[in-house]
Amino acid sequence: MRIRFPVLALAASAAVVLAGCGQGPAAEGGAAAKNYPNKQIQYVIPFDPGGESDVTARLQQKALERELGQSVVVSNKPGGGGAVAWAELANQTRPDGYTIMGANLPHIVLQPRAQGDPGYRTEDIKWAYLFESTPGALIVAKDSPYKTIDDFVKAAEEKPGKLTVGGSAKFSANHMGMLALNDAAGIKTTYVPFSGTATVTPALLGGEVDAIMSYNTAALELEDEGVRVLGFATEERLSQFPDVPTFRESGYDVINGAWRGVAVPPDTPDAIVDKIAAAFRKVNKDPEVVKKMEDLGFEIVDMGPEEAAKFTQERAKVEGELLDRFGLAKQ
Repeated sequence: MRIRFPVLALAASAAVVLAGCGQGPAAEGGAAAKNYPNKQIQYVIPFDPGGESDVTARLQQKALERELGQSVVVSNKPGGGGAVAWAELANQTRPDGYTIMGANLPHIVLQPRAQGDPGYRTEDIKWAYLFESTPGALIVAKDSPYKTIDDFVKAAEEKPGKLTVGGSAKFSANHMGMLALNDAAGIKTTYVPFSGTATVTPALLGGEVDAIMSYNTAALELEDEGVRVLGFATEERLSQFPDVPTFRESGYDVINGAWRGVAVPPDTPDAIVDKIAAAFRKVNKDPEVVKKMEDLGFEIVDMGPEEAAKFTQERAKVEGELLDRFGLAKQ
């Protein structure tokens, strides 16, 4: 059962006084937003430290503090591929704007459909802003026998289900990327979910899996380790990896990746959400933040609350079709 918190005790009291004047919810939102923010803000990341979401939040932190005029504390609450934290956001977090949380697509549309009840619904995740994306990448270790994606596909054809591919979480961008490649290539591999990107890469380097389905950001980070990128799930080659083909170039029609942003509890007043969105919009244009993000391979995206909600609906249709094709949808 969902627990609904009042926006603010003061606002709730005001609603009682003003009820006869028809000023309930609007007055609550306006009163809360007028003074927002006036204390420290918690920025919770639902994955391990060191992954893309965590790295981004820490890059944003100082600029976000300047825009909001309050200190911002970044913390991590991993579990269930993000579901543990998102369930808390949807059901237990006070909707006053003082706890904001990283949220990922396609995770938040996949988990409710594929897991039945991960503790939240997609519509419970109220977007404030979508600020970046990262395309998918199939990566192997430097001593891997697979030099090209065709080598990998041939080996998978010869040993159905034997090749292991690590990724961040189940029913995530990485999971769907691998399912899409399996579908396009007519192969079967075994997907191995990890708690986040930060735990996936050591598994590859340690020989625990044959490959990982990750992102271009991981490929850049692991360059010094001599890893080999077999392909990117993009429409065009990436400027950082001009010699690495896209999956499409290799004959596999797969476009895949993740989008990241920040969300709030579902009952958060729109006036507060708009203030958070305005702050992130400015952070996304901060020259220092932009340079660091681009150097790490993040593609900057700018979607406010309404645009992000619409985009989520579009992705839900695309990802849902893939779940249905593999018989993984439970609702």
